[in-house]
Amino acid sequence: MNTLKKKPVSFCEILKRSAILFIFTFCSIAPLFAQKTIPLKVEPPSWWAGMNNPELQLLVYGENISETKPVLNYPGVSLMKTTKLESANYLFLDLRVDKTAKPGNFDITFVNEKKKEVSNYNFQLFERIKGSANRQGFTSSDAIYLVMPDRFSNGNPGNDSVPGLSEGSDRSKPSGRHGGDIQGIENHLDYISELGFTAVWFNPLLENNMPAFSYHGYSITDFYKVDGRYGSNQDYKNLVASMHKKNLKVIMDMIFNHCGNKHYWINDLPSQDWINQFPEYTKSNFRAGTVFDPHASDYDRNIFQKGWFDTMMPDLNQNNKYLSNYLIQNSIWWIEYAGLDGIRMDTYPYPEKEAMADWARRLREEYPNFSMVGEAWLPQPALVAPWSDNPAIKTDYKSYLPYVFDFPMYDGFRMAFNEKDSWGDGIVKMYDILAQDYVYGENPKIVIFADNHDGDRIFTKLQEKMDRFKLAMTFLLTTRGVPQIYYGSEIVVTGYENRGHGDIRKDFPGGWENDARDAFTQAGRTDPENEAFNHIKTLLNYRKTKTALHDGQLKHFIPVEGVYVYFRYDDAGTVMVILNNSDQERSFDQKRYAEMIKGVSSGKDVLTGKYIEFSTLKIPAKSSLVVELK
Repeated sequence: MNTLKKKPVSFCEILKRSAILFIFTFCSIAPLFAQKTIPLKVEPPSWWAGMNNPELQLLVYGENISETKPVLNYPGVSLMKTTKLESANYLFLDLRVDKTAKPGNFDITFVNEKKKEVSNYNFQLFERIKGSANRQGFTSSDAIYLVMPDRFSNGNPGNDSVPGLSEGSDRSKPSGRHGGDIQGIENHLDYISELGFTAVWFNPLLENNMPAFSYHGYSITDFYKVDGRYGSNQDYKNLVASMHKKNLKVIMDMIFNHCGNKHYWINDLPSQDWINQFPEYTKSNFRAGTVFDPHASDYDRNIFQKGWFDTMMPDLNQNNKYLSNYLIQNSIWWIEYAGLDGIRMDTYPYPEKEAMADWARRLREEYPNFSMVGEAWLPQPALVAPWSDNPAIKTDYKSYLPYVFDFPMYDGFRMAFNEKDSWGDGIVKMYDILAQDYVYGENPKIVIFADNHDGDRIFTKLQEKMDRFKLAMTFLLTTRGVPQIYYGSEIVVTGYENRGHGDIRKDFPGGWENDARDAFTQAGRTDPENEAFNHIKTLLNYRKTKTALHDGQLKHFIPVEGVYVYFRYDDAGTVMVILNNSDQERSFDQKRYAEMIKGVSSGKDVLTGKYIEFSTLKIPAKSSLVVELK
């Protein structure tokens, strides 16, 4: 019988085989070393006892958390259901928090099939602030100041760059972060209050951990965390408390349509339908009119609502009921946690409209007097109206949304005060837009504005003409609706959108320690800046106490020869506004306005404090009068 002799193995061959074995073994186990354990995350991270709606759904995110069983034991709190989606790293818990539940802490323990604890989360149930459910939102008696936090004031240079957040401060970059923060806002609350504002809308303060363009706040990467470059959640809560002490209401900017692509969801989707996806990148066509257009193609409507805003902004799918509920609860959490008075909802028509109606309805069920305003950027009142709560234009849709922005009038500001007045031109545009208010139904709730963070500055729109600017501001602060002014417009800051968004989002002069001047002070402003500032301040502070300018009726007269006259009136009094948009001095025709003047022959000019006689009244070219009738 023959046997096979083994060939001797050389030392080099042994080394070679060992090396191959080592490489094979290392490659097999390396991913195990490289893989990071997902820390347990629960959202919302806490809740409140005594909410009107006892239902609460928690999103739990952790390493293979769906393979565990959650256990809790707390009086008045019941775990009704657990739901797994496609990713093993998510688990949704449906809790019931009965009226009997008391504020306190309890553990949610996650055990494996052997009933061994895998993870644990200590959940806090807070006590609601007394009267929380009856909080009063902003109303037509308010005037809103819009602040972009990164560009307003840097109160704490120590948080300009934060470990773990990818973009630091660099004021040399128009599209970079400049360092404005919560402390900077708090440092200038007196400025905002003394100017005459009663509410402040902040562009988003939540975390935007994006490599670039993170300063504007619209690419959220954590819906429950203030961006560390602004401060902390507690800093924001403290800011709200400070503002309330100064009788300033707080409006939080929220985005339901999209998030930032660095959000933890995007690399580990709970389910594939969590975001809207196409075979290739598809951008929205931005045609909001397709939603209610009876002739719109399904193709166009689908691209509008499901297309992405940008490659950095994945489009969220609100038809996913878990995502929709997550976003609704996020709004409620911030209202309770921070003590909010209002919410501005970004890109309102872009998400699924039924989900947005559900959001508005549930918030109003929990907070009947709370205010929300939706950004429905559409050019005609008939296109905006269906997004309001009770429009005269009837569709099969009820939005439950209390306020809408007056985008048709926004376009009007650009045209009315620049054009020569003739039939259909000039200030007649403002008249014509107001004449369409019937589409909104009775008592329309509208936020009116001349500029914001997405377009040319109003002073720039008006070709940097002070007389035109003051006419526009007089109209803004005396017509119907809730007026909103963009930070810096009170000192005629300029900016062109076509130069980049950084040009319309300039730093407020004096908001940084080394600025050449401080425009927060009278001495730090130029003469034209003080002229604009004082005009707005006078009107804002007058408006505070004049109920006719809040909820009073509006009666206007067709502009003739560039002169537009309208009245705001209620049982407490009447205010007459005269806007001479022409290049010539005009006389005042008492007979034409007799139905409103009713024999009154004089009044007080609010802007100058002087009394005027109507029989001899002359209105200078490109000027305005606000007259309190006596």
